[in-house]
Amino acid sequence: MTDEGHGRPAGRSDEDAASLPVLLEAVLSVGSELELRATLQHIVDSAAELCSARYGALGILDPERALVTALFTAGLTEEQRAAVPHLPDGRSGLLGVLARDPRPLLLDDLTRDPRAAGFPPGHPPMHSFLGVPIRVHNEVFGNLYLTEKHGGGPFTEEDLALVRVLAAQAGIAIGNARLYETARRRERWIDGAAAVTTTLLAGRPAADALMCVAERARLLADAAAGVVLQPTPEGGMEIVAASTQGDPGDLVGTAIAPGSPVLEQLLGGEPVFIDDSATDPRMTTHVRMRFGPSMMLPLQSGGRLIGTLALPRARGGPAYDAVDRLLASQFASQAALALVLADAAHDREQLAVYEDRDRIARDLHDLVVQRLFATEMMLESTRRRAANAPSGDTVGDELTRAVDELDSTIQEVRTAIFALQQPPTDAPTTFRGRVLRETGGAAVLLGFQPSVHFAGAVDALLPAAVAADLLTALRGALAAAHRRSGVTSIEVVVDASPARVRLTVTDDGRTERGARDTTVTWESAL
Repeated sequence: MTDEGHGRPAGRSDEDAASLPVLLEAVLSVGSELELRATLQHIVDSAAELCSARYGALGILDPERALVTALFTAGLTEEQRAAVPHLPDGRSGLLGVLARDPRPLLLDDLTRDPRAAGFPPGHPPMHSFLGVPIRVHNEVFGNLYLTEKHGGGPFTEEDLALVRVLAAQAGIAIGNARLYETARRRERWIDGAAAVTTTLLAGRPAADALMCVAERARLLADAAAGVVLQPTPEGGMEIVAASTQGDPGDLVGTAIAPGSPVLEQLLGGEPVFIDDSATDPRMTTHVRMRFGPSMMLPLQSGGRLIGTLALPRARGGPAYDAVDRLLASQFASQAALALVLADAAHDREQLAVYEDRDRIARDLHDLVVQRLFATEMMLESTRRRAANAPSGDTVGDELTRAVDELDSTIQEVRTAIFALQQPPTDAPTTFRGRVLRETGGAAVLLGFQPSVHFAGAVDALLPAAVAADLLTALRGALAAAHRRSGVTSIEVVVDASPARVRLTVTDDGRTERGARDTTVTWESAL
């Protein structure tokens, strides 16, 4: 019995109608997830249910290498999955046929097809076969395989039509999931690069900076190790920083000898991508046997090669895809720029320290050394007069003056100590900044920050010579305040007018006679 005018069994329309709700449910289910792995598993489960297949599989292809990089299955038990530990290569057998010629394939018994390569030990027996490619934006993403239709019969043309509809919808769902996953991965790498930049510019030592780059990259790439290599004087490369989940062992210090096949690319600033470090003949180090897929990315900025960032995964780990390579390369470029900037910031800090030390050395030479020399001459003269005169007030006056000079010298030395203990910053260019730097240096030893007040246009009114004298008086006053006991606050006031400038330094310390609130005043005409 057939439908009128159609020439097909009447029961077929009933079967098609019954399949439509199942197809609709399958189409809706494969688009319900944004996470890629969950989407792929939904596709396999839905296809197997739609066509009443006992087993289903979805093989993900790497178009560059024509390899199956991942396999999602339905219907296999855990024991059956464990019995087939390795992925099919995607080049031989019917899987290779679909990879080379991505067109639907329908077989009643795959074991009789001459193109079949057989099954590995432990694989369940299979006969009926249906294979359909899944395309994402005109690119073959993978192939969907169904075997062993329930009831023992072969798959039909109607089954093939249903799976092709599902595969078309699956391509859209996979495209959306890939976009979502790529956006999330890109966000993680961008956040990681920003965190590395912030950490490096915080002024960490060079060894810590390289370790920071290695560790952050390892976590972002889900690698077994993250290592940084730098060029050696002999022309090779050596691992100088290594991050692993456990003890890095003998990774640090491992060197790539000159003449290695990958060395020319690395020293030339070219990335190197390796499918399996343990078997790739270009790899020559003794640690290569521990690792599988690997990326080796140049750390260079402005034409300067800092080193190489290597991210090997464990043996048997998933290969790095194009998105991994792109994001990791961008991270390496950002990290290299951060390393250069951190190195430049460290050089600037060192230069500021050297400039400060030069200034302090000049102050010590111009003030302290000359005063000590003058005091020595004064005491020598006093000693000679004391040897020739019996006694008198003159000797006492001279000795008093000598003691005062020594006291002033001690104050200058303490002021120099204040300056030496200042943090290494760029030297201020304004008079206000120089005053604030002096009080900030004093705060290191005082334990509190003196309050500073300015009155008048001090930066515009004070000539260089007067400003230098005022700063010398300020250092002496701060040093004297530090020497007194019980000082808890110091107030510094600089008052400038067109005719004169006055410095007032007041502290609440106790003098030797017990007095409080000592005020030191210095004044100069302009």
